[in-house]
Amino acid sequence: MSVYGQTKGTKLEKQVAALATGEAMGGMMYYAMARIAQDYGLPEVAKEFIGLGNQEVNHAGFYATLNGKYPKDEKAFWALVKGLSKVEFKGEESINALAAALRAEGLGEAADSVEYFALQERHHGVKTRDIYEKYAPASVRETKSDAPKKTYVCPICGYEHEGEISEEPGDYVCPICGCKKSAFKEI
Repeated sequence: MSVYGQTKGTKLEKQVAALATGEAMGGMMYYAMARIAQDYGLPEVAKEFIGLGNQEVNHAGFYATLNGKYPKDEKAFWALVKGLSKVEFKGEESINALAAALRAEGLGEAADSVEYFALQERHHGVKTRDIYEKYAPASVRETKSDAPKKTYVCPICGYEHEGEISEEPGDYVCPICGCKKSAFKEI
């Protein structure tokens, strides 16, 4: 049985959303602690913190599912997968720019790590694109049409919304970063 959206619109929704955020932050904290433990020469401690971080992020995903944070509707689900690919490729560009800025400040070791993260973002773009191309049903895949679709971009993360954004519900937010639809700009 799916737990998808069971707390959406209930008195528990805000509590569950807070738990999702807290668990995501916990994942970040444990991963940071793992890096600090590595700096102290404690690889076993780092490994333990990574395991804890993985659990926290898993919990965050559960709570997000419980609140129906991400679309389950087949068309919207696959649109998100397709959009994620574009965002990940754009992320590679911005993260490489950060690496260059770090290097310019003489922070070569940090720049090396950030450049590696940029490669991982590219990999995420490739994987999500490949998932879309391999698994998205023909009924939701892109079809060629004489009428061009409007596209709106999220100013925060670069997610591209295809179709008229004004047709989305008033509480529509970017599925990736949560930016309000009123901030999206047509491209």
